[in-house]
Amino acid sequence: MNIRIGHGYDVHAFGDGDHVMIGGVRIAHDHGVLAHSDGDVALHALCDAMLGALALGDIGAHFPPADPQWKGADSRVLLRHCQALVAGRGWRLGNADLTVVCERPRIGPHAQAMREAIASDLGVDAGAIGVKATTSERLGFTGRGEGIAAHAVCLLVAA
Repeated sequence: MNIRIGHGYDVHAFGDGDHVMIGGVRIAHDHGVLAHSDGDVALHALCDAMLGALALGDIGAHFPPADPQWKGADSRVLLRHCQALVAGRGWRLGNADLTVVCERPRIGPHAQAMREAIASDLGVDAGAIGVKATTSERLGFTGRGEGIAAHAVCLLVAA
């Protein structure tokens, strides 16, 4: 088979803080997130999608929350590690599509910077990375402003 697809999902509750990391971009916000690493839901979902496409488990298996070396870790480091796993197994990213689910912060003004950061880390053109956002129409935990979620899908092609 010359292609593989993967899907990833991540969620983090809001907590104390003055910013969130989303798609490798620091965004000022009236909350931070509760997480072991920097809590970047978009990158965590993308890592899970890439790992899933390779049938290598999930992000928690590769970067265990109980392991102190990942405390406060920059999720871009995790993404680059997943990219190395992809390349090391003879694959390359064809494209990735991410959807961030939240009422706030607004994602649109930061989407291009996210696309560029992710593309840079994965060694692809920004045109291969989609970043978009949706609200949950004030329903559920994201709608109540209790947290943030993200979905990601990716296509890997034989290198």
